[in-house]
Amino acid sequence: MGMQQEAAHIVWDWNGTLLNDNDAIIGATNAAFAELGLEPLTLERYRALYCVPVPKFYERLMGRLPTDAEWEAMDAVFHRYYAEHRVRCGLTEGAVELLAGWRSAGHSQSLLSMYVHEELVPLVRGFGIEPHFIRVDGRTGPSGGSKAEHMVRHLKALAGVEVARTVVIGDAADDAVAALHVGARAVLYTGGSHSRASLEGVGVPVVDTLGEAVEVAGELAAAA
Repeated sequence: MGMQQEAAHIVWDWNGTLLNDNDAIIGATNAAFAELGLEPLTLERYRALYCVPVPKFYERLMGRLPTDAEWEAMDAVFHRYYAEHRVRCGLTEGAVELLAGWRSAGHSQSLLSMYVHEELVPLVRGFGIEPHFIRVDGRTGPSGGSKAEHMVRHLKALAGVEVARTVVIGDAADDAVAALHVGARAVLYTGGSHSRASLEGVGVPVVDTLGEAVEVAGELAAAA
């Protein structure tokens, strides 16, 4: 296997990819909607309508953009609900084995999330998976920044990782957009909070399990 010789690198997304937090996300969204008297959403409807930036998503549901006051109220409720409920979230099935397997094959991996850095690190540590990553980066600036800028900083900080042999695994179109922005590859996973249709629009491989995602990542890196 030629693939074993050259080290490849995976940049993992956290929410909806390694962390299976769909229930907490939907619950938090619905708690935020209840603030404005909006009907709750199912996971299917959420996946079909979700988009970034988030105020645009709310516009799809409300028929108008939320006012600044409404947005602040909804954002606060969302984060409070999510913080309470994420403690019950586990890692996606097979994640631990996949992280260990990729590392023992001589490859490297890192974690890049738009989740607040100070909260992300203890969470990753708590799951016992921190040693698998050469770097863990959460968001340090204000919410709503672009993942592409975040990705540029993340890859600059990774010494000795070749961008051409780097594959981003995430559950959102913006994970792939960020990867392509820096010249890396991407594989998107349908198990998070986004519909297959919204993922297929980017033109990168779309898979239904993390196992397939790692397999495809290995192939993409080997072909680079």
